[in-house]
Amino acid sequence: MDYLPQYARVFDTVEGNSTFYGLPSPAAIARWRAETPQDFRFCFKFPSEITHRLMLRDARLQTHAFLQLMAPLADRLGPLMIQLGPRFGPQHLENLRRYLRDLSSEFCYAVEVRHAQFFDQGPDEAALNEVLRQARVDRVLFDTRCIHAARATDRSTREAQSRKPVLALRKQVTAQRPIVRFVGQNQVEPALEYLQVWVEQIAEWLAQGLNPYFFAHTPDDREAPALASALYQRVRQLRPELPPLAIFAGTPEPDRAASANAQLSLFDTPRPR
Repeated sequence: MDYLPQYARVFDTVEGNSTFYGLPSPAAIARWRAETPQDFRFCFKFPSEITHRLMLRDARLQTHAFLQLMAPLADRLGPLMIQLGPRFGPQHLENLRRYLRDLSSEFCYAVEVRHAQFFDQGPDEAALNEVLRQARVDRVLFDTRCIHAARATDRSTREAQSRKPVLALRKQVTAQRPIVRFVGQNQVEPALEYLQVWVEQIAEWLAQGLNPYFFAHTPDDREAPALASALYQRVRQLRPELPPLAIFAGTPEPDRAASANAQLSLFDTPRPR
């Protein structure tokens, strides 16, 4: 199915997860641009070779290759996300500072951390936030509370719980484009109480003139668009000037799961238009 064009009729941004594992072809980049409207924004992840294998050291050539590939989408990009693994701790913070300093100013960026000491409400977390503020880079706020509260009765939930870290909730803003990555369950209803903190926070960010991004995940990602839509409707109750949201017709049917999962390997998570 033409998943991306359908998706882009409703939502105005997408988290591109596939670049974490490998670079797409220039032809794919051109196709994605052609299939989306001018105000659509792609938020791709930096390759894991840079963030996990090299841990931001001696990665100039790999970084140049990635950003050069992104260049045809330069005016269509949201923050490019630097997702750092649990091994990247306070002892590596200087790597991050230097890496951000040397990045091209043509793009904007966001950083996600998973090391426990960056959630200690102490000097290590304060040092991380200061590095990001000085670089004018956003901190990705990763909310896994809902998925870890689920009963693991199916394989996708068990896999999600094994892969997603248990992290303290954070709402700090270090630049102008706060990003929330929210992991729900395979039904929308259990997530609603966990969403409420973000409904209020996003409404406040909008009132402050910030440009927040919200990406909704579920273990099998079939309900991710519905989850994002639920959040948007609640934010709109607080910010009624927001436009109404169209109905997303691209939710995959169970008998098309294999095809849909192939599509969703790139288009992980939506933020409502």
